[in-house]
Amino acid sequence: MFMYNPKVLEHYHNPRNIGEIEDADGVGVYLSGFCGDITKFWIKVQGDKIIDVKFKTQGCAASIASGSILTELVKDKTLEEILRITKEDVAGALGGLPEQKIHCSLLATDALCDAIYDYLSKNGLQVPKELSEKHDKIKLELQRLKDMGYILI
Repeated sequence: MFMYNPKVLEHYHNPRNIGEIEDADGVGVYLSGFCGDITKFWIKVQGDKIIDVKFKTQGCAASIASGSILTELVKDKTLEEILRITKEDVAGALGGLPEQKIHCSLLATDALCDAIYDYLSKNGLQVPKELSEKHDKIKLELQRLKDMGYILI
């Protein structure tokens, strides 16, 4: 059994910014190849800043807490600043995660980056190569799961 610190448990039991944004400027999803958890982010962008962000996760306490804290970290930050946020930043903001759960913080950052990819590509803006490569990889995996009949968040 994993021991979570009080901050992780607080974000797990009372996640912030959970839900969807109906008129989102970008939507991104990512799937953990490690554990099967799925996280989806919706973003609202004004200028080059995220002014609203929501998420949903099908996953464990660490995945939910990571998505929750990440929504707090990115509000009113520029897209450039957000793209520099690492899994270590997310885990650190939570006061740490068990080593076996660090991948959950990567899941959150990857899903948010996919939402930024969606925003940039919809608006004809330059998409960093790394975002395109990650998006293409996850797109194939998600389509495979949908073809198998899985219902994804």
